[in-house]
Amino acid sequence: MDLKGKRIVILGGTSGIGLAIARKVEGEGASVVIASSSQAKVDRAKSQLSGAAEGFTVDLTQEESIRSCFGRIGAFDHLVYTAGEPLLSEPIETLSLERAQDFFGIRFWGSFLAVKHGAPHIRTGGSIVLSSGMASRRSRKGWSMISSVCGASEALTRALAVELAPLRVNLVCPGLVRTELWDGMPAEAREAMYKRAEQSLLVGRPGEADELAEAYVYLMKNGFSTGQIVVVDGGASVG
Repeated sequence: MDLKGKRIVILGGTSGIGLAIARKVEGEGASVVIASSSQAKVDRAKSQLSGAAEGFTVDLTQEESIRSCFGRIGAFDHLVYTAGEPLLSEPIETLSLERAQDFFGIRFWGSFLAVKHGAPHIRTGGSIVLSSGMASRRSRKGWSMISSVCGASEALTRALAVELAPLRVNLVCPGLVRTELWDGMPAEAREAMYKRAEQSLLVGRPGEADELAEAYVYLMKNGFSTGQIVVVDGGASVG
């Protein structure tokens, strides 16, 4: 199965791994639809893609906005979900229930609603690829919500693969990757984190967005893969 002539919707496709996926699939002859909450981000991402790329704004915390967006998009072949706000790292003793619930908004409930309203528009032979993170396997102090939402997304993927069959549903679990996700950290702390990765990861460095994009493309193209969690972590889970 190849992607030539396919139409691929990427929610979270305006930066980081999502934008890398958009570039990758365009290179394989697919047409791309990206969506984000910010029109400025959509316009900036489109300027880095081909002139045929489409862009939409959507509020991934609101069901009606998601339903309306897919109504405007129409039929397509593959849905990719990489959207997510900056990571929430906070000790449970100070973490409010409201902040904890809000963290699930885009990363979990947004993907749930994207599948709910996007799946009916996916053509026969298409697929869905969701996202989690290595916190589902290796947590740290203060990561109760990060680990929880990653684990929940993986469980949701397996359940949806059963419920929506024969539509394929898979998920990519990235390790530490150099993306805008970490821009909220002080530059010194961010570089120290990357330096630690050079010493601790089996591959000797953090990942790059283009490398993760390859995993999403693989899952779109492999028609015999469903309900799978593909870990791309530089060896973090075994090292």
